[in-house]
Formats: sequence, C-alpha cells, structure tokens
Amino acid sequence: MLGLCATIVKLPTPAMPSNINTEAAWNYHEATKHSYISVRTNPHFLDFDNQPLPFKIYPTLEPSRMATEVRQTGVAALSAIAGSVPAQTLVQSNTPPDLEAVAQLLYLSAGITRQRKYSGGEIYFRAAACTGALYEVELYLVCGDLGDLPAGVYHFAPAEFGLRRLRAGDYRSVLVEATGGEPAIAHAPLTIVCTCTYWRNAWKYQARTYRHFGWDNGTLLANLLAVATALGLPAEVVCGFVDATVNGLLDVDPEREVAFSLVALGHDSEPSSQNAPPAPAEISPLGFEIVPLSRDEVDYPLMREMHAASSLDSAAEVAAWRGRTPLDDSPPPAGPVVRLQPLSDAEMPRDPIEQVILRRGSSRQFARTPISRAQLSTMLNRATRGVPADFLDPMGTQLNHLYLIVHAVEGIESGAYVFHRDRGVLECLKQGNFRDQAGYLGLEQQLPADSAVDIFFLADLRKIFDRLGNRGYRAVQLEAGILGGKLYLGAYAQRLGATGLTFYDDDVTRFFSPHAEGKSAIFLVAVGNSVKHRP
Repeated sequence: MLGLCATIVKLPTPAMPSNINTEAAWNYHEATKHSYISVRTNPHFLDFDNQPLPFKIYPTLEPSRMATEVRQTGVAALSAIAGSVPAQTLVQSNTPPDLEAVAQLLYLSAGITRQRKYSGGEIYFRAAACTGALYEVELYLVCGDLGDLPAGVYHFAPAEFGLRRLRAGDYRSVLVEATGGEPAIAHAPLTIVCTCTYWRNAWKYQARTYRHFGWDNGTLLANLLAVATALGLPAEVVCGFVDATVNGLLDVDPEREVAFSLVALGHDSEPSSQNAPPAPAEISPLGFEIVPLSRDEVDYPLMREMHAASSLDSAAEVAAWRGRTPLDDSPPPAGPVVRLQPLSDAEMPRDPIEQVILRRGSSRQFARTPISRAQLSTMLNRATRGVPADFLDPMGTQLNHLYLIVHAVEGIESGAYVFHRDRGVLECLKQGNFRDQAGYLGLEQQLPADSAVDIFFLADLRKIFDRLGNRGYRAVQLEAGILGGKLYLGAYAQRLGATGLTFYDDDVTRFFSPHAEGKSAIFLVAVGNSVKHRP
C-alpha cells in the first residue's frame, strides 16, 4: 500500500482483460470486502492537511451563472420517485428542456443546499447523499441549442452554480456513436454525463471507493430521475458506451477521473443525427488548466484496473453488451409472509419533490421508536417500481434483492425478512431482536442498531457477471445507489430519516443465509425516526 503522502505515478498501462473475462470484477470485489479483521489491521488514517478540494476548478474558465430559484412542480415526491415519463408522450410536443429546467435538474441533484462551519473549515452539503460528504461525482452537459443555452459541452460548477463551456457546438452525435446508437441518447436534446474522481473519495475510503462510485452516482440519479419526472421529461440511465470516446469528449484524465454513467433527458421527435453535425473522426484535447485536488494523490491501482477491465472499446461491443437483463428467478416464499399495506393515493403525503430534496439529510442518530407498517410499505412500493436504464430490460427488472432486519415497525414482528416485490410481501426468515447483530453488520456502528429497519441490498453476482461481464459490477452498484436514493426520498417524504451505511460483507450474507447463500452484499440503508440535533 502506498503511503498517504505518495504522489501518483503514471505507469505503462498493462494489457487488461476484456469485459467478458470477469476475473477482474471478482478480484476487486473480494479484495475490497470489509471484515472484522481487515478493519482492525488497516493502518489508514485521514490526513486532513492533504484533504482533496470538494470541487473541480478550471481557473481560466469563468462559469456562466444560473438562477437558483427552484421551480415549484407541485408533484408529490412519492409520485415522482415511483414514476417515469415515456418518451412517446413527447413525440408530438417536441419541447426540449429550457435553461430554467436545466438549472432545476442540476440544483436538485448536485447543487449545494446547505453548508456548515466546523473547526477545520466548511462542509458544503449537496442535494443528494454521498459517502463521507466527499462528492466525487462531477456532472457535464452535452446538448444541442436549448433556448438560452447554446449547443456545447459544459461542466457544471456547483460552487458558483454555473456552467463552464468546454466545447462550443453540437457534439451529441459523438455520444450517439459512443453508445452504439442508443435511441434514448439519439433523441435526447440534452445528455448529462456523470464522471467519478478517484482521489476525492479514496482519500478516506481507499480502494473501496469504486463501490462508492455506484452508490454516490446512484443517489444523485435518484434525485435527477425524480425531478425529471416532475418536470415531465423522459429520462433514461445509460451505462453502455465506449469509455475512451466519452472521456475524450470531456477531456478528463482517465488516471484520475472517468465517465461512469450517462442520462438522456427529453425527447426530440427527430434523432440528433438529423440536426447535429456528424461525429468528428478525432476529438482534439482541450488542455485547460485544472487546479490540483490536493498536495499529493495516493494511487490505488486496483480501482483503475477494475474500471479498465469493465470498459467497452467499440460501438459493436456496446451493442452486444446491451440486451435483456437476467430475470429474477428467486423461489416463491417458503416461510410465513407479511403482506405490505402501502398508503393509498388519497392518504399519501403530498410534499412536493423539490421540498423533500431540500430538507433531506443523512440521519446522525435514530430514536428507538417505531415507524408504521404503512410507512415501510410505501417506501418499498414506491422505490422499487423500476429504473429506466439500458441495463434493466424490460423496465422493472432488478439486479438487487432487498433483505430487511426489522426492529420497530408497527404490525410486523422483529426479525429478518426478504422482500418479494412481485407479491408485495415480506417473507420472514427468522424472528427475534437483532439490534445488536444489525449494529455489528453495519460496521459496528450505532445507527443500524437504533433504526426502525435496516434494508440490505444483496445480489447474485455470478448471474450478473455471466450476462453483463465486469461492467455488471458498475451496473449493480449503480442500481443499488438509485434504489437507495429512492428509499431516502421515500423516507423523508414521510417525515422519517435515513442514512446509507457500509457493512461487513460476508457476515451480512451469512446472517441472511441459507436464503441469501451465494449472494453478495452491495449496499445498506437504515431508516427510522431521526433524533433532532440543535445546530
């Protein structure tokens, strides 16, 4: 392991296995598992004198600022997280998002919503939850003319709440080619490219950061998808693309920052190929100066190797990668079941999505008080109705399975459960008070022991890798983050609290076995009644 003050060194890139050789994903997953022993023998410490900047800064480019006034959609958060807008509904209207809508999407997904001073400086909290409040996800826009926003490639600058134009002109055809002609991208007036920066998160979480890429990008996308729905915009998450092409369009250094996902927004009746110039044969580097994140960067090669092994190299490979998702063949319930009882539309809280996002936080302490069966049922029902994504076909397919430890939910006995979303029931795996075990599984933290319910995401990685290769590891982590982000919003829409947590990987699987045997722990969200802290 490199020391914390080591400077990143660029070495010749070795030949990496192709996406279909999944040894790389397995090696990464096994090497980054947490265990009781690994946590205690890790010498890592936080070097606050070398903490990375929370923002990417182009010192020679002045951002064009946008208005931060939030447009009131009036759409209930619990409706927004559950729905999506089919592209066909806008074929006739052909109305692209305007600059005000773009500002709304960016502010409520990655904008700074509050800040807090502490002895070492200030923390700028964003609209979506992020591990360690380190915010390693950067957003870029690739668009045609959008009224007050000329066609171009832009970087979103959250500190100034503005856009820096990196390239002038319509480059949408580059993304169409990079995604193998993905229809959502071809018809989108606007695509948001999400990149992830290794060092900004690895400063604290080391090589496990690549998992966090999916979680943190996913919670951001949960907000973005919900706001798009509230604005009446079709949206689709796209994970199949030629990595080198997208990275080159943004001119990011792939040793430090990489494109992780795309989001197609809006729908033009004519594909961009009808209006945009053809993709250039070669995209020239931009060469803009970028402020270093910190004095030194520590390199964790395992992450870069994982990303390279999951990269796609041609449009033909992208087209072959995209296709039907492995269907869930989980057996029907074999044990006692509890039927969930979601709130009806008439009973549902009507707090609008923008209001819920702005009051969302991450709970720092839970009161050991119960939540209602209807609250839990509504969260699960609304968060799992489907994610529009190119790796989830047909719509409604899901890679992650949800397992629960129920501590204090009215009308549901304490115990361990698995959620059968197609039947709307919880299957009881074992009854009992498992608060102590939940605290241990959640890396010996108090939050999962004090919550009302802990929701664990587990997945059959063998099946996912067989179908999606190494890139399936990106997909399963990203889906977990999106579903977790939806649970966050579903909790706060009902005046509850939530927080995402890490875990002891193999111990989680053992706890839920034999039902979970063969599955891998992916993510954890704890939900309950937050203890309010005075500032």
